[in-house]
Amino acid sequence: MTGTFGGALEARGIPAGDGFLHSDAVGELEKENNVLVIKRIHVSYKLKVDSALREEKADAIQRAFDLHADSCPVYRSIYTSIDITKDFEFVEG
Repeated sequence: MTGTFGGALEARGIPAGDGFLHSDAVGELEKENNVLVIKRIHVSYKLKVDSALREEKADAIQRAFDLHADSCPVYRSIYTSIDITKDFEFVEG
């Protein structure tokens, strides 16, 4: 998902490579019939962007965030069986 989000940002003129975009994911497991099953995944993005670009591209950044999952092969492969949530925050660049 991070690569897809980064690609969507780059396509909109927002740097995402070279450490500008970082993500952490946490999965939650539950036992089903003595087998551990991934039930939930939460992805937290941090986007390093200077305040001028952030202000100029705020709508584009939000749109990329809102829409990127639907274009992600991994998300599309597992979202029907695993609840996937996401958030992002800005880090001053």
